[in-house]
Amino acid sequence: MTAVQPSLKEVLASGQQVYSFEFFPPKTDEGEQRLWQAIWDLETFHPTFVSVTYGAGGSTRDRTVRVTQRIGQETTMRPVAHLTCVGADEEQLRSVVAEYASVGVANILALRGDPPTGPGQEWQPHPGGLDYAVELVELVAGLGSFTIGVAAFPEGHPEAKDIDFDVSVLRAKQEAGADFAVTQFFFDTDDYLRLRDRAAAAGVTIPIIPGIMPVTNVGQIKRFAELSGAVFPKSLAERFDAIVEDPTSVAELGVSLATAMCQTLLSEGAPGLHFYTLNRSQATKSIYTALGLPQAE
Repeated sequence: MTAVQPSLKEVLASGQQVYSFEFFPPKTDEGEQRLWQAIWDLETFHPTFVSVTYGAGGSTRDRTVRVTQRIGQETTMRPVAHLTCVGADEEQLRSVVAEYASVGVANILALRGDPPTGPGQEWQPHPGGLDYAVELVELVAGLGSFTIGVAAFPEGHPEAKDIDFDVSVLRAKQEAGADFAVTQFFFDTDDYLRLRDRAAAAGVTIPIIPGIMPVTNVGQIKRFAELSGAVFPKSLAERFDAIVEDPTSVAELGVSLATAMCQTLLSEGAPGLHFYTLNRSQATKSIYTALGLPQAE
């Protein structure tokens, strides 16, 4: 008889370290083929969970539901579905949550999302929709027994007036029903450690899992950093710019630096690692193997 897999909430409550991978829904047949190859490759590491994002402005909601459902039905991995406030009123959000529940998805990462007009623009809620992530957490928590994740920001949310306010928002999301947090990617471990310590001092007790995005394409990572508000340090940019014409060297340096950062985070007591895979498996596999990480049950 096959043992029943514990829920993500139970795994988090046990205090064991968690390791997770993030994917995004593809827009083309070629992209879908690459996505599923990465999923199958990374399944061999038995991550604690894998998450599936929305596209910009909630544009891939249907594909997110479909891919998340398929992961749950066709792999051994525990799926976490993203849900944002973007482009939907409250009734539509309730409908998406019900759709997740109907296909057996019990884990949701509840995010406000970027402004529909693009990152850096003023946020405007959808008519009849929700204004803040904490409201989305409350909505999901009230609709069933979901394990709920939220976002955290090592360098502070771009719209937060200061770091302390940002931490207070994280505390509010915890009080609304969040079970864990995943951070935006970052390049300085001290940013994560400061967030963790400030959060603990403010009464945040949920695990805050650091988000890792190894540099494998210099132009791409700079764009992501600009869009998200993450700082790509000048010293780091100079090292990569010196080898930008050699993709193999860029990937090797990116994996080496990310591995060292992960080692520091784990030695400092991070509750696990969340890898932004960009639907490719090789860099994540290389880091995971170099770290000698245990395979989650």
